[in-house]
Amino acid sequence: MNYYPFDSRNPLYRNKLGALAEGETLRLKVLLHNDALVSDVFLILEDDKNHTETHIPMVTGETLEDYRFYECEISPSEGLYWYHFKYQSEFGEFFIKKTEHSLGIVSDQGDNWQLTVYDKDFTTPDWLDGGIIYQIFPDRFYNSGEKKTRVPKDRYIVDDWNKQPEFRQDEKFKALGNDYYGGDLKGIELKLPYLKSLGVNCIYLNPIFEAHSNHRYNTADYMKVDPSLGTKGDLENLIKSAKKQGIYIILDGVFSHTGDDSIYFNRYGRYAAPGAWDNADSPYREWYKFDDSEIGYSAWWGVPTLPEVDEDNPDFTEFITGENGVIRYWLKKGIKGFRLDVADELPDAFLDNIRKAVKADNKNNFLLGEVWEDATNKISYNSRRRFLRGKQLDSVMNYPFSNAITDYLLGGNSRDLVDTVLEILENYPAPAIKLLMNHIGTHDTPRILTLLGKGKVENREREWQSKQSLTDEEYKKAVALLKVGALIQYTLPGIPSLYYGDEVGMQGFGDPFCRAAFPWDNTDDDLLRFYKALGTIRRQSKVFCSGEFIPVYANFGEIAYIRKKGESQLLIAASRWHEHTQIKVPKEFKNAKCLLGISNDGENLKLPPYGFSVLQI
Repeated sequence: MNYYPFDSRNPLYRNKLGALAEGETLRLKVLLHNDALVSDVFLILEDDKNHTETHIPMVTGETLEDYRFYECEISPSEGLYWYHFKYQSEFGEFFIKKTEHSLGIVSDQGDNWQLTVYDKDFTTPDWLDGGIIYQIFPDRFYNSGEKKTRVPKDRYIVDDWNKQPEFRQDEKFKALGNDYYGGDLKGIELKLPYLKSLGVNCIYLNPIFEAHSNHRYNTADYMKVDPSLGTKGDLENLIKSAKKQGIYIILDGVFSHTGDDSIYFNRYGRYAAPGAWDNADSPYREWYKFDDSEIGYSAWWGVPTLPEVDEDNPDFTEFITGENGVIRYWLKKGIKGFRLDVADELPDAFLDNIRKAVKADNKNNFLLGEVWEDATNKISYNSRRRFLRGKQLDSVMNYPFSNAITDYLLGGNSRDLVDTVLEILENYPAPAIKLLMNHIGTHDTPRILTLLGKGKVENREREWQSKQSLTDEEYKKAVALLKVGALIQYTLPGIPSLYYGDEVGMQGFGDPFCRAAFPWDNTDDDLLRFYKALGTIRRQSKVFCSGEFIPVYANFGEIAYIRKKGESQLLIAASRWHEHTQIKVPKEFKNAKCLLGISNDGENLKLPPYGFSVLQI
């Protein structure tokens, strides 16, 4: 039998798989054939911080057929490391490097393996482990009908709940981003029983602070609830009512910029207080980065309505993270944490302070970050980031999983999906893995049904997007694929996040079409029943609380894996093929109980087109 020299995902070569807690000892082994006539073997470990390499001798170990192991032990300090191997033989000097997956081959052209070492005291909240997140764009979820006060008169109030969101700029009256449907906090409270029926135990709210746009990512006042959504009292009532249902609330924290129409910048004079825009003596003046550019200041991605703040400014840091700052103020109102908008654009020192503020009164408060790439090796602003090493974020929005699932559903190879999952499990600390926000749609992406029905549409104008809807045939296929994708989303390591309305068949391309009002009178009840079934399975099985992920089969359109914790095991199998197929399942699942989808009656699980199965032993 032929063996690879190394495989970072195989316990034959590593005694501990995945990231390492500081203080743990890692034993690494390479396996070389006796005919290689090896004399010396070294682990070459590079510290990413200072780019220094350490050559660690590996000693001879046990034999395996015609092969011999060479091994060493390391216990590195917290940080990020890269490694490969080198050996000397009678034939010369050779290197063992990483292929495109986890396997090592003898070559000097491959890559290094990554080793993440995190703070030994890094812990994350348990209350969300095994749970379900539900993301709500507050203006579009449900209108309680409660009369609002203090609503600015320059807001366009839509009188047709089912009207498509505005995508044009009206010359007479600002409409783009200024069309309000009336969804409110009281409306969310009224729908808590509905969310409970989905198995939800965490609601993630897009921004609710006062702001002069329907998305509210241009904060006007961090200390106020936007009047279109209600009052602080409404928020407190929502928090209390949700807690009775076993549901917690996390808010969107937008701290890299404010709105230009805000109490802090006050470009249009809406507020009485002196703003930074035209008052050099404003207490907020030093928060911003004024310059000689055309607009006169640094703006987020060049958008003039979003002036950037200087997060390193001590006054701003204190305002957001201090004892009486924004974060602790809202946590004391009863919310359970924050999702940080563009977390990868926030300086490390600022993130350190945010974590301290979030955890100051309760270590079980949750801090989630928006990072679109692998968060353990991300580089932003010319610096390697340390988001998940224990002193910043608890976890992140899991875009790698999201992209891998949607790519698979749109025709990709399931082996690539499994490889992405294993790569994240290899790189991420266990405390962060258990709380990964596994989404397949958000306010920033096209609706998953539209994506599956129409495919990826790049750079098409909004006028074109506004006229698109799925045909009956496209919708039927998209729903079938969505069930496969949602099953995978709900059963991978981490926490599934359901974007409001995806469970009832909402459609739409990107912003603003993915932010339409929830169609309470026009729901796909079959799809809704499916999501409720997923929620039931997830909440009733302990394998989803930090359970193991064990790949079973992956080949083009088919995928199967086991989630295991203790004696409990679930097999998840699915196919995106439009034809019948079959998957050979482990013998212990031959007579397993079927929780969802197709039952197994033999060695091969026979799946119909777009079929799936959840088996329990």
